[in-house]
Amino acid sequence: MKQKERLRILYVEDDPSSATLVERVLRAEGYEVIVATDGVTALEVAPRVQPDLILMDINISGMDGYEVTTRLRSVEGMQRVPIVAVTAATLRGDRERALIAGCDGYIPKPINVDSFPDQVRAFLGGLREEVESPEEKAKYLEDYSRRLVEHLEEKIRELQVAHAELYRIDRIKTDFIVLASHELRTPLTVIYGYTRLLLSNPDITGSIEEAGSPRFFLNKIAEATKRLNRVVGDILDISLIDANKLDLAMEPVLLGSLVASVMRNITEMGSDRQLTFEVEGLEDLPLILGDAQRLHQALWNVISNAVKYTPDGGKIRITGRVVERTIHLTVQDTGIGIDQDEQKRIFDRFYVLEDTSLHRSSKTAFKGGGLGLGLTVTKGLIEAHGGRIWVESDGRDEERLPGSTFHILLPLPEENADHQHPATDPLEES
Repeated sequence: MKQKERLRILYVEDDPSSATLVERVLRAEGYEVIVATDGVTALEVAPRVQPDLILMDINISGMDGYEVTTRLRSVEGMQRVPIVAVTAATLRGDRERALIAGCDGYIPKPINVDSFPDQVRAFLGGLREEVESPEEKAKYLEDYSRRLVEHLEEKIRELQVAHAELYRIDRIKTDFIVLASHELRTPLTVIYGYTRLLLSNPDITGSIEEAGSPRFFLNKIAEATKRLNRVVGDILDISLIDANKLDLAMEPVLLGSLVASVMRNITEMGSDRQLTFEVEGLEDLPLILGDAQRLHQALWNVISNAVKYTPDGGKIRITGRVVERTIHLTVQDTGIGIDQDEQKRIFDRFYVLEDTSLHRSSKTAFKGGGLGLGLTVTKGLIEAHGGRIWVESDGRDEERLPGSTFHILLPLPEENADHQHPATDPLEES
């Protein structure tokens, strides 16, 4: 047995005044006292601190002392630790229920500060209380089991009500985002359309490169409107994916053409980055059934992400091959890489790897910013096609540049007809 000054007592109590009193009495006797204010905390703390004795208030909020005691008895290392109920629950049967739940003793509140240290020493020394007769024990065990089941049923009903309310709120949120996105797209389309008309008017002076000229300003308006429309589109796509309302216009699609289109878009937007693109095996890929526009969007998000996290002068390699009726695409970069614990979270909505205080609104600039929706949308689009996406990386290192590899699996149709003509390229972004 440990020396007295090293004995550790865990006190589970949600009433501050009771906790303070017991803590002072026990510390005056030389014990180390740790207070847990609720049952969940007690379950987390007890295995970590390995107490010599646990004092358990029965009437704590949330999980009551009975339930916490029963749960502690199944936790490794807690089976032999004495647990003593210290509680104001002093009605007939309360003591027996505490013992049935797994307690080794019962001290009623309010405690007697003179005798309390002796009671604690007795339980530390091996005192154990029991229900007197087997008949009483069986009766209280049955009663305790019934109470546990009733409490479980009550919690299940509460969870069902909470789930229904969360579902209702989520549905309202989704409907609002869908409606708001549509409402925003209408004026954005008008602004963009009229701006493009003005840009096509030869009477507008200047050029898009001439800072301060009318044509320069109009081009900036068009670019900003297109970017805002893309953000609204991503938010709308997330809502449609969440609501399982994403409609796909399925047709034969040639992935090699989609990748070529994406690379043209990206190199035109970030021509100053001096990145090298390598492509292998894409021209030999068979047709798949898919929504060409949506797959173009997904591939654009993945490849632009590789561009964003690859320093100037780096390399991006895109390969494709057929593996057991599935097309396996990889997008491998020589960028800064992704930490292991980030590799699943990057597909979560609004998750960004960079410090948001350093945010820059660019899709192709090195470490350029975004809303953190691109890869979330991509995951939803790929899965809507029956596919799968994941990433592999040896970690993040801006000096060593370990790079990242995104993997995309897309299923082939049951019968892939070799005589089919390749699908035409989707419209490139204007």
